[in-house]
Amino acid sequence: MTYSATDQEPQTGEDKPRREPVFNLAGVVLAIIGLCIAIHVLKVYFLSPDADDRLILYFAFLPIRYSGGYPIDFFAVISPLTYAFLHGSAAHLVLNMIWLAAFGSPLANRIGTARFLAFWVATSLAAVLLHFVLHSSDASPLIGASGAVSGMTGAAARFDFRIDRSAGKPGFAGPVLPLSQVLRSRMAVTFIVVWFVVNLAVGLASGSNGTPRIAWEAHIGGFLVGFLAIRLFDRSPQAIAAPD
Repeated sequence: MTYSATDQEPQTGEDKPRREPVFNLAGVVLAIIGLCIAIHVLKVYFLSPDADDRLILYFAFLPIRYSGGYPIDFFAVISPLTYAFLHGSAAHLVLNMIWLAAFGSPLANRIGTARFLAFWVATSLAAVLLHFVLHSSDASPLIGASGAVSGMTGAAARFDFRIDRSAGKPGFAGPVLPLSQVLRSRMAVTFIVVWFVVNLAVGLASGSNGTPRIAWEAHIGGFLVGFLAIRLFDRSPQAIAAPD
């Protein structure tokens, strides 16, 4: 996805062009990416098969844990959040981290670290909630940051993908647009339609011929909360203008 930069003031003769770092990511996004990578490396290269099974059992989201008469223990309480840091394969991890970098960093620069973490929690919970509503008796584990990342793509649409790069920290620019205005934006509507079609097509086609099943419902749960509730997490105009 290509973002458009907001207009910047013309340079004076004394101004020097500013170079942006190749990896100009928000600190909280880098921390989450590092944590997800570290967990996956531990899972793949250091844990025995039995320990790996226990990791999934304790920290992945299993719908049947809440509907099958099992006791609600510590892991039942934390797994609706910890599942987002687990990934099933290197490809699954890399794809989610790329989308997290692309959409999460401008969102974190816009709303700040604390609000970004609250947004991550809200969209992760929304993802597992919709998945649970539709698959309450499923024993298959749900893992991956896709639900939270989908929420960030939904939030991006509410800004019509506008990016301000003038402060050296690219962040979503302008006010959170009303839904009516978003739905009049050709870019936003095209993105939303393509996003839903791709998720439905890939999700419904998954799970056959031995391929892992993609929890497309969780993606939609995260997206909807990010799209509809981003205004609750946004900062005031004064706070946005001030340095973080």
